[in-house]
Amino acid sequence: MSTPAGETRSESVNPSVDGPQHPLREMLTIALPTIVTMTSYTVMQFVDGWMVSRIGPEPVYVSAQGNGGMAAWMAIAAVLGLTGIINTYVSQNLGAGKPERGAAYVWNGWWMCVAVWVLAMLPYAIVLPHIFASFEDHSEELVRMERGYANILVLGSILTMGAKVVAHYFYGMHRPGVVMVAALTGNVVNVFANWVLIFGNLGGPTLGVVGAAWGTLIGTAVELSIPLAMFLGPMHARYATRQAWRPSMLHIKDILKLGWPAGAMMFSEMVCWGWLMAVLLPKAGAVAGDNPVHHNTAGWVALRYMHVSFMPTVGLSVALTAIVGRCMGMRRPDLAAERTWLALKLALAYMGVWAVAFVLFREPMIRLFIPETMSELDASEVIRIGGMVLIAAAVFQIFDAVAIVTSGALRGAGDAVWPGVVMATLSWGCLLGGGTWIIKVAPGLGSVGPWAMAATYIVLAGVLLLARFSSGKWRTMRVVHDEPIGEAQSLEGEPATVPIAAAEELGFSGPPPAAPPPALETTADPEPPR
Repeated sequence: MSTPAGETRSESVNPSVDGPQHPLREMLTIALPTIVTMTSYTVMQFVDGWMVSRIGPEPVYVSAQGNGGMAAWMAIAAVLGLTGIINTYVSQNLGAGKPERGAAYVWNGWWMCVAVWVLAMLPYAIVLPHIFASFEDHSEELVRMERGYANILVLGSILTMGAKVVAHYFYGMHRPGVVMVAALTGNVVNVFANWVLIFGNLGGPTLGVVGAAWGTLIGTAVELSIPLAMFLGPMHARYATRQAWRPSMLHIKDILKLGWPAGAMMFSEMVCWGWLMAVLLPKAGAVAGDNPVHHNTAGWVALRYMHVSFMPTVGLSVALTAIVGRCMGMRRPDLAAERTWLALKLALAYMGVWAVAFVLFREPMIRLFIPETMSELDASEVIRIGGMVLIAAAVFQIFDAVAIVTSGALRGAGDAVWPGVVMATLSWGCLLGGGTWIIKVAPGLGSVGPWAMAATYIVLAGVLLLARFSSGKWRTMRVVHDEPIGEAQSLEGEPATVPIAAAEELGFSGPPPAAPPPALETTADPEPPR
């Protein structure tokens, strides 16, 4: 049946909303709140960096915030990658008509976060000052600010990890609006707290770079509180979310089984990117005969713009994980493939625009972070180096879009091991190994050499992940338990129930059919052409 514009509709992933929808409308309905969420994080980081750059005329403040934040996120990243698989389990159970089973993965994700915080984060906070002190090209003042910023984020990481775990529940349940409201509210609070604590406004203490860390922590606490209240309140009334609070080895094993590759990948990426930014860039600048701080600061400023270019695509990828997961729970890999190619087209268009912008407007972009009080010599060097970095970033934008989208699709299907291992291997080989190698063989390139290795890493990642998705191995994977499992039991041992109306609201009135139902209408073959 044709639509007014001569377009066709395909079967909707969410058949409970207005019947069949055009795939683009459906994709945007689910993805836009997640994109807004990720964009808000980017805007917050951008404003944070801009505020910190206004503390004084020296370029050292931006470097301190970037290096300290990277050191903190290196420790947190492994847990965030590990628990990100909760989105897959929740969405696949939703697609299978068993939405009440998703809450147990949230609770066990929280239990895992508590264990990591006690056993790893607290000891890490103790050794952090010694790690920063070992960096040869970092001044005493820079080390002091780096460790102060990082320690606050590490000690407050229990809030960060908890917020991300519950966020993945709402992504998997196709309710990203809850996370969007929480993120926007938390980010507004974060920026206001920064304004007060960095500069001492409204009679508050003037904390400088450390004030930015406290602002982030305060905003994160607000961001956690909103979805937590929803999870424990309204969602419990519909899906008995509070009943699954006890630790369950079954669910912990599930999270570890598919989550460890993403955890290893994110940890490797953060370690290697952190080493690139904090060690290799300053070292490359020093070897080239320049001021190391110029290269470090230029790298961080350019990275702020890269975040603007890729974080909305990350939001699209997170939404795609939930969409593909639900399709796979419905046993409809054809719909999962169709939605993935659509998401890839959107990502390529968006990040392609940024590639052009990086080339055409690189100098004014970098100049935005240059305070008027900075000397002309320092400013010109930071702008020159940052402009070259943005050109390197323009080269890999398209490949980055491909890598981000296909990784989200593969994760939603439960294909996590191969991509995780490949990405971890590439990050160590290209970012750390390649970055170190190019400084030795081409010292005259300065920090552009390590950035060229970063470009190589992203290009290879995009090519390999696209090849993995195109191979179709993910189509036969399934992570939903068909047998009854323990999280749907009340404290008294009675089976938990989900109201029929609540299940129908999600588009399901029973288990999926043994064979995929015929599509109401389709836009193309089961797997559209690339």
